[in-house]
Amino acid sequence: MQLNKIFKGLVIALPVVTMMACSSTDDTAAKVASEESRIAQEQAEADRKAQEARDSMVETGTVKPVMTPAEEMKQELMALENNQLVYFDFDRASISSNFYNVLDQHAAFLTKNSGQSIVIEGHCDSRGTPEYNIALGESRAKSVQTYLLNAGVSASQMSVVSYGEEKPVNTSSSEAAFAENRRGVLVYQ
Repeated sequence: MQLNKIFKGLVIALPVVTMMACSSTDDTAAKVASEESRIAQEQAEADRKAQEARDSMVETGTVKPVMTPAEEMKQELMALENNQLVYFDFDRASISSNFYNVLDQHAAFLTKNSGQSIVIEGHCDSRGTPEYNIALGESRAKSVQTYLLNAGVSASQMSVVSYGEEKPVNTSSSEAAFAENRRGVLVYQ
């Protein structure tokens, strides 16, 4: 009878032990799965942060083309040719302070590019005799030349010519037209 009680106890205990063993295996599997999930999430977060760090190191925006020195010189020259006029007051050859900046830009370019040369043209309006206007145009061109010499430009880079009243920009006879024609022009060769 004792054996029968032991056998009954085993029959009852065996399923309970089996159930406990299975449930502990499920628990362990759940723990392993939970741990694997946590590690995967940490890895995904680390990968995301690494990608953000790589993205922040990459500079985005427009890329400026790299220009050769010859291209830079050509671009500077084009800008200067759009700003090559110096205007003078009536019957005067002195340079107004309004044009110092223009002449300083030309001087900087010419000193940097010693192989570049210019012709400084002197012009007048139609008032006065042709001889007087030729002389006044030459005085205006020489004023520009002197300014550039004082700014460091070599004399061998410059030549002076006077057209007097022969090449007007504006042929009308108004004061505004006369003012447009009283000018010095820096022409690059």
